[in-house]
Amino acid sequence: MANVLVYSLDGKIYVNLTNRCTNDCIFCLRNDKDDVCGQKLWLDSEDFTAEDVIGQYNEIIRNARNNGISYADEIIFCGYGEPMLKLDILKEVAKYIKETYPQVKIRVNTNGHANYVFKRNVVPELKGLVDLFSVSLNGENSEEYDELSQPKFEGAYDEVKKFIKACSDEEISVVSSVVEGYKGRHINIEKCEQIAKSLGSDFRVREWIPAGYS
Repeated sequence: MANVLVYSLDGKIYVNLTNRCTNDCIFCLRNDKDDVCGQKLWLDSEDFTAEDVIGQYNEIIRNARNNGISYADEIIFCGYGEPMLKLDILKEVAKYIKETYPQVKIRVNTNGHANYVFKRNVVPELKGLVDLFSVSLNGENSEEYDELSQPKFEGAYDEVKKFIKACSDEEISVVSSVVEGYKGRHINIEKCEQIAKSLGSDFRVREWIPAGYS
């Protein structure tokens, strides 16, 4: 299989589950390039299993150990798509990681649309599997969110906020993020942080990377 389902970056391991997404963010790295540090994240096929993901993960770990490389004890579900769209595979892989590598923390970078997509609150299903959700808030209101994130359905901003609150309610660590500095554009950081805190979330500002990772 040519698919890069698991890749490494800056001493961490990432999982690339899908190229599908419910957003088309204007600042997304995949609009400008098809790789991260030479690792091509456009998938040849979305027809794969949790075992395929686990196999690539274990291979990276084996190769690292054989070469004296030590990765941070964290795995991040983040690639060229929205990982929660492959919810069942995500849960299977996370369960395997928790059982096999209990010291490893699991983070999911998400746009927060999963509950809308699956028409139910999926957050309780991930309690004990996911240690941290990083959710893209990307704006102080729906108008700004729609402009930056280009969602494929109406009411997306409210869905994001409800997802953040659902994580907080389940007592799963959650951080709301915004992208700052896209082509010189600035957002109201203080207002966005207030929104995040009101939802029970931590807050993070992500600086826009003009050329992506090289």
